[in-house]
Amino acid sequence: MTSTEPPADECPIARAMSCVGEWWSILILRDAFLGLTRFDEFQKSLGIASNILARRLKHMTEIGLLERRPYSQRPPRYDYVLTARGRDFFPVVGAMLAWGNRHLAPEGPSVVLAARDSGRPFDPVVLDGPSLTPITLDAVMLVAGPGASAAMIERLNSIKASRPTTLSTGPGA
Repeated sequence: MTSTEPPADECPIARAMSCVGEWWSILILRDAFLGLTRFDEFQKSLGIASNILARRLKHMTEIGLLERRPYSQRPPRYDYVLTARGRDFFPVVGAMLAWGNRHLAPEGPSVVLAARDSGRPFDPVVLDGPSLTPITLDAVMLVAGPGASAAMIERLNSIKASRPTTLSTGPGA
Protein backbone atom coordinates (compact mmCIF):
# COMPACT_ATOMS: atom_id res chain seq x y z
CA MET A 1 0.00 0.00 0.00
CA THR A 2 1.41 3.38 -0.97
CA SER A 3 1.24 6.39 1.30
CA THR A 4 -1.41 7.96 -0.95
CA GLU A 5 -3.65 4.91 -0.98
CA PRO A 6 -6.45 5.06 1.59
CA PRO A 7 -6.79 2.09 3.90
CA ALA A 8 -9.29 -0.55 2.74
CA ASP A 9 -11.41 0.02 5.85
CA GLU A 10 -12.11 3.58 4.66
CA CYS A 11 -13.94 2.24 1.61
CA PRO A 12 -17.64 1.65 2.37
CA ILE A 13 -17.74 -1.25 -0.08
CA ALA A 14 -14.73 -2.92 1.56
CA ARG A 15 -16.36 -2.40 4.97
CA ALA A 16 -19.62 -3.97 3.78
CA MET A 17 -17.76 -6.89 2.20
CA SER A 18 -16.00 -7.57 5.51
CA CYS A 19 -19.48 -8.05 7.01
CA VAL A 20 -21.33 -9.96 4.30
CA GLY A 21 -18.82 -10.69 1.54
CA GLU A 22 -18.81 -14.41 2.14
CA TRP A 23 -21.64 -16.03 0.16
CA TRP A 24 -23.04 -18.01 3.10
CA SER A 25 -23.66 -14.73 4.93
CA ILE A 26 -25.96 -13.40 2.24
CA LEU A 27 -27.82 -16.72 2.05
CA ILE A 28 -28.22 -16.75 5.84
CA LEU A 29 -29.61 -13.21 5.66
CA ARG A 30 -31.92 -14.25 2.81
CA ASP A 31 -33.31 -17.02 5.01
CA ALA A 32 -33.57 -14.69 8.02
CA PHE A 33 -35.63 -12.31 5.84
CA LEU A 34 -37.92 -15.28 5.16
CA GLY A 35 -38.39 -15.76 8.91
CA LEU A 36 -35.90 -18.49 9.77
CA THR A 37 -34.27 -17.94 13.17
CA ARG A 38 -32.94 -21.26 14.43
CA PHE A 39 -29.64 -22.98 13.78
CA ASP A 40 -31.30 -26.18 12.55
CA GLU A 41 -33.63 -24.22 10.24
CA PHE A 42 -30.68 -22.46 8.60
CA GLN A 43 -28.75 -25.71 8.35
CA LYS A 44 -31.64 -27.58 6.76
CA SER A 45 -32.46 -24.77 4.33
CA LEU A 46 -28.88 -24.19 3.24
CA GLY A 47 -27.34 -27.64 3.51
CA ILE A 48 -24.39 -25.96 5.21
CA ALA A 49 -21.90 -27.73 7.48
CA SER A 50 -22.60 -27.00 11.15
CA ASN A 51 -19.09 -25.65 11.81
CA ILE A 52 -19.36 -23.17 8.93
CA LEU A 53 -22.86 -22.11 9.98
CA ALA A 54 -21.76 -21.66 13.59
CA ARG A 55 -18.82 -19.50 12.45
CA ARG A 56 -21.00 -17.36 10.15
CA LEU A 57 -23.72 -16.87 12.80
CA LYS A 58 -21.10 -15.91 15.37
CA HIS A 59 -19.57 -13.36 12.99
CA MET A 60 -22.95 -11.94 12.00
CA THR A 61 -23.89 -11.63 15.67
CA GLU A 62 -20.60 -9.92 16.54
CA ILE A 63 -21.02 -7.31 13.80
CA GLY A 64 -24.64 -6.64 14.72
CA LEU A 65 -26.59 -8.12 11.80
CA LEU A 66 -28.22 -10.74 14.01
CA GLU A 67 -29.02 -10.90 17.71
CA ARG A 68 -28.82 -14.16 19.62
CA ARG A 69 -31.82 -14.76 21.90
CA PRO A 70 -32.23 -17.83 24.11
CA TYR A 71 -35.36 -19.91 23.58
CA SER A 72 -34.37 -22.99 25.60
CA GLN A 73 -32.32 -23.35 28.78
CA ARG A 74 -31.90 -27.13 28.70
CA PRO A 75 -30.32 -27.69 26.34
CA PRO A 76 -29.22 -24.11 25.64
CA ARG A 77 -30.67 -23.07 22.27
CA TYR A 78 -30.87 -19.69 20.56
CA ASP A 79 -32.85 -17.85 17.95
CA TYR A 80 -30.87 -15.64 15.58
CA VAL A 81 -33.04 -12.57 15.02
CA LEU A 82 -32.42 -9.76 12.57
CA THR A 83 -31.33 -6.47 14.12
CA ALA A 84 -32.13 -3.07 12.62
CA ARG A 85 -28.71 -3.24 10.91
CA GLY A 86 -29.58 -6.65 9.49
CA ARG A 87 -33.01 -5.51 8.31
CA ASP A 88 -31.37 -2.53 6.59
CA PHE A 89 -29.53 -5.04 4.37
CA PHE A 90 -32.80 -6.21 2.78
CA PRO A 91 -32.75 -3.71 -0.13
CA VAL A 92 -29.33 -5.09 -1.12
CA VAL A 93 -30.74 -8.61 -1.28
CA GLY A 94 -33.81 -7.32 -3.14
CA ALA A 95 -31.56 -5.63 -5.69
CA MET A 96 -29.54 -8.84 -6.06
CA LEU A 97 -32.76 -10.80 -6.61
CA ALA A 98 -33.88 -8.35 -9.31
CA TRP A 99 -30.47 -8.40 -11.00
CA GLY A 100 -30.41 -12.21 -10.94
CA ASN A 101 -33.90 -12.37 -12.42
CA ARG A 102 -33.00 -9.85 -15.12
CA HIS A 103 -29.65 -11.33 -16.15
CA LEU A 104 -29.43 -14.93 -14.97
CA ALA A 105 -32.89 -16.41 -15.46
CA PRO A 106 -33.41 -16.96 -19.20
CA GLU A 107 -36.33 -19.28 -18.42
CA GLY A 108 -37.97 -16.55 -16.34
CA PRO A 109 -37.81 -15.72 -12.64
CA SER A 110 -38.48 -18.49 -10.15
CA VAL A 111 -39.04 -15.98 -7.30
CA VAL A 112 -40.14 -12.35 -7.38
CA LEU A 113 -40.79 -9.73 -4.72
CA ALA A 114 -44.43 -8.76 -4.36
CA ALA A 115 -46.43 -6.30 -2.28
CA ARG A 116 -47.80 -7.87 0.93
CA ASP A 117 -51.15 -6.10 0.62
CA SER A 118 -51.92 -6.80 -3.05
CA GLY A 119 -49.52 -9.48 -4.28
CA ARG A 120 -48.51 -7.16 -7.14
CA PRO A 121 -44.95 -7.98 -8.24
CA PHE A 122 -42.36 -5.35 -7.44
CA ASP A 123 -39.63 -4.28 -9.83
CA PRO A 124 -36.87 -3.30 -7.38
CA VAL A 125 -34.84 -0.20 -8.20
CA VAL A 126 -32.52 1.83 -6.01
CA LEU A 127 -33.64 5.44 -5.65
CA ASP A 128 -32.33 8.62 -4.13
CA GLY A 129 -34.68 9.28 -1.20
CA PRO A 130 -35.34 13.03 -1.57
CA SER A 131 -35.65 13.18 -5.38
CA LEU A 132 -36.75 9.59 -6.13
CA THR A 133 -34.19 9.61 -8.96
CA PRO A 134 -33.06 6.10 -9.90
CA ILE A 135 -29.47 5.50 -8.89
CA THR A 136 -27.72 4.30 -12.04
CA LEU A 137 -24.11 4.41 -13.16
CA ASP A 138 -24.96 7.22 -15.60
CA ALA A 139 -26.67 9.33 -12.92
CA VAL A 140 -24.04 9.34 -10.17
CA MET A 141 -20.46 10.24 -9.37
CA LEU A 142 -18.33 9.58 -6.33
CA VAL A 143 -17.77 12.49 -3.99
CA ALA A 144 -15.41 12.56 -1.03
CA GLY A 145 -17.45 12.52 2.15
CA PRO A 146 -16.80 14.40 5.38
CA GLY A 147 -14.87 11.42 6.78
CA ALA A 148 -12.52 11.11 3.78
CA SER A 149 -8.83 11.04 4.62
CA ALA A 150 -6.27 13.04 2.67
CA ALA A 151 -5.26 9.78 0.97
CA MET A 152 -8.87 9.13 -0.13
CA ILE A 153 -9.24 12.67 -1.47
CA GLU A 154 -5.94 12.30 -3.32
CA ARG A 155 -7.07 8.97 -4.78
CA LEU A 156 -10.36 10.46 -5.96
CA ASN A 157 -8.52 13.48 -7.44
CA SER A 158 -6.14 11.17 -9.28
CA ILE A 159 -8.98 9.11 -10.76
CA LYS A 160 -10.93 12.27 -11.61
CA ALA A 161 -7.94 13.64 -13.52
CA SER A 162 -7.95 10.58 -15.77
CA ARG A 163 -11.76 10.16 -15.91
CA PRO A 164 -13.35 13.55 -15.22
CA THR A 165 -16.96 12.40 -15.68
CA THR A 166 -16.66 9.54 -13.16
CA LEU A 167 -15.69 11.22 -9.92
CA SER A 168 -15.85 14.47 -8.03
CA THR A 169 -13.95 15.44 -4.91
CA GLY A 170 -16.80 17.47 -3.53
CA PRO A 171 -19.74 19.68 -4.37
CA GLY A 172 -18.92 21.90 -7.31
CA ALA A 173 -15.52 20.27 -7.79
